[in-house]
Amino acid sequence: MSQQPAPSYVASNRIWTIPNVISFIRLLGVPLFLYLLLGPHHDVAAVIVLAVGGTTDWVDGFVARRMNSVSRLGELLDPFADRLYILATLIGFTVRGVVPYWLTGALLLREVVLAIALLVLRRHGYGPPPVHYLGKTGTFVLLAAFPAILLAKAVPSIDSWMGPIGWALAWWALALYWAAAALYLIQTAQLLRADREDRAGAVVR
Repeated sequence: MSQQPAPSYVASNRIWTIPNVISFIRLLGVPLFLYLLLGPHHDVAAVIVLAVGGTTDWVDGFVARRMNSVSRLGELLDPFADRLYILATLIGFTVRGVVPYWLTGALLLREVVLAIALLVLRRHGYGPPPVHYLGKTGTFVLLAAFPAILLAKAVPSIDSWMGPIGWALAWWALALYWAAAALYLIQTAQLLRADREDRAGAVVR
């Protein structure tokens, strides 16, 4: 029996698609989360907002593929919302003392490394490399780790088992994040080497 080819999704120029609306709602959750966490310290409510934001990260991608409503805006908006959630959570958690500085530094350093690689690629006329499943999985795991860590702090009676779960997920996410970064750097080096070879060939010809 012949194997069915994997479905291909063509990104459209539409803006008001259901996945994009979900992503916009996710973005609105960022200031709400920071207010709950840093203002009145409603940690349980902040956990709920954070958990909903992490869950809808998967939902908008699933809906986009299921309804064949992948858009160019969505391809930019989804990772932007992910990074904004992670950045806001790291800032809020660090200010509140929920996570140590080394975790914040390790995650932010990874973003700085990728930002530099992206600038180098753009200077040579390349766009950003495609999102790798390791990075996407790392984001999903991290967005699951954060609510667990905060919930353990907010409800001391479950800290003995919820805390270790949250930190195990955080370590897992950190490893996936840096593994994905290594792959992106390898892709960047391959593109730059191919670019140099093409230019060298053009000079010889």
